[in-house]
Amino acid sequence: MADDKYIQLIANYDDWVSIKKLKIETATEPKTVMEFLASLNTSLDNKVESNLRKILELDKLDKVIDSLGLAKREYDKALAGLNGRDVNGIIKEITEKEGLMPNEKSELADFCKVYATRKVLKQIEMPIDYSQIKIPGMKKMKKAKA
Repeated sequence: MADDKYIQLIANYDDWVSIKKLKIETATEPKTVMEFLASLNTSLDNKVESNLRKILELDKLDKVIDSLGLAKREYDKALAGLNGRDVNGIIKEITEKEGLMPNEKSELADFCKVYATRKVLKQIEMPIDYSQIKIPGMKKMKKAKA
């Protein structure tokens, strides 16, 4: 038992109940581990965004990002928008919540910057994380949940 190798996530939190386990054996393919970790990463990223939305008014940030009117491969426009006054201004606005310490505001602003970057890069169809990879086994899992 001491030599057993595994990766697992057990979540029982609000609207998120998930059990993901992978036992690593000698015959386990590296591709299987990659796909499993990509699945975990996607699930965790979605929960980070979900919880950030519970704290801050991300819909305001979404509207500003949508107003950039980005299309596929508009890299320069996307980067200019991310670094622009509108996006940074709304991040400052939504993180200026009463009761937060300056370091908490800074932390939340950093989370918002990552959220905005991910959203903008997805809009211009730049692959930024593993959630955009079509993994055949993942489709079956998603259909089973529906």
